[in-house]
Amino acid sequence: MNEQTKISLERAKELKSRIKDYIDIKDSIPKGIENENEINKRKEHILNTLGATQENWNDYKWQLSNRISDVDTLAKLLKLTNKEISQIKQVQSQFRWAISPYYLSLIDPDDIYDPIKLMSIPSYIELEHSQEDLDPMGEEFTNPAGSITRRYPDRLIINVTNECAMYCRHCQRRRNIGQEDCHRSKNAIKESIDYIRDNEEIRDVLITGGDPLALNDEMLEWIISEIRSIEHVDYIRLGSRTLVTMPQRITDEFCNMIKKYHPIYINTHFNHPMEITKETKEACTKLANSGVPLGNQAVLLNGVNNDKYVMRCLNQQLLKIRVKPYYIFHSKHVRGTAHFNTSVDAGLEIMEYLRGYTSGMAIPTYIINAPKGKGKTPLLPQYLISKGTDYIMIRTWEGEVVKVEDKPAVDIKSMIENSIK
Repeated sequence: MNEQTKISLERAKELKSRIKDYIDIKDSIPKGIENENEINKRKEHILNTLGATQENWNDYKWQLSNRISDVDTLAKLLKLTNKEISQIKQVQSQFRWAISPYYLSLIDPDDIYDPIKLMSIPSYIELEHSQEDLDPMGEEFTNPAGSITRRYPDRLIINVTNECAMYCRHCQRRRNIGQEDCHRSKNAIKESIDYIRDNEEIRDVLITGGDPLALNDEMLEWIISEIRSIEHVDYIRLGSRTLVTMPQRITDEFCNMIKKYHPIYINTHFNHPMEITKETKEACTKLANSGVPLGNQAVLLNGVNNDKYVMRCLNQQLLKIRVKPYYIFHSKHVRGTAHFNTSVDAGLEIMEYLRGYTSGMAIPTYIINAPKGKGKTPLLPQYLISKGTDYIMIRTWEGEVVKVEDKPAVDIKSMIENSIK
């Protein structure tokens, strides 16, 4: 064995040791795909209780119209103490809730700290931080027309509905949910589209809500086709958690419709590996095969994913179902959600243990939304240590401080001109 091979083998051994902690723990992280048998048992219980069939289960319209939104029904489907039942009734007087039968089947009824339950079932602690803002992003002051939110020079949001398949307990727009579903009027959406048509700098339009996939295909196609007819719009995005909470919505008919209007992107919202199931994989595969690039916008949530191993596992699992980790959002300080908030240090630690420890494709950008609509601001661990006149000192992902040459760019035009004289 030559010296180069010896050095290479020693380095490989060292690299392997750096992820031993993750290798030792990753199998203990609950994953939806690996818990299919348990999920199916819970599904059967839900179907029997609701008097439904497998055909109903696969129909997103049934899932949407049979969302569980009253405590009495929930108590038949999920283990709840009398105290929990009483507390849910108190919370729902202030904050609406609903959960699709599908998403309910992901909850482990024996785990009081179950991350799926934390994200979907009301908790009394939502009432303990009433001083927080209902609109920390100041969206009400960034609405120039219709149902638009505009915070950036060349892109904007159209909010088309307040309806979702499941109302997340950490929702940043819970002020809009109200107590009943309400799609935006066609006139309000038309006013929004006319605003885009009249402002040629707008090249990127995000359709969101609520969840735009709560609309039927016909209404969605009308919105998308109208936006696509605007010459200066380069591409359209849909922001939807329905892939996670009601994957049955991704039908062949929907995919055939959406691929007529490319380029279209969908950003979704997986927060935990338990949300990645056989059904969500199938939904993402259908979209990817229809030419729709998929990105994930996770939210850093206390008790759900504020763990370097859980987040690494989530991002790796996402790539396996063809979803690119895009953002990790620092949770916003929205009224009723303060218990989900983490420190910035927690987010930076996660980023620290992604870079170098997993593929760059599995590393999203850690984002804080500046208050009152001031925009997304990326945060990174500190890798630049110092800077000299012709060098920089950096810290590598392994913690080694190294010197890197840093010279100004040459005048390439002059060099080209001199070379052809």
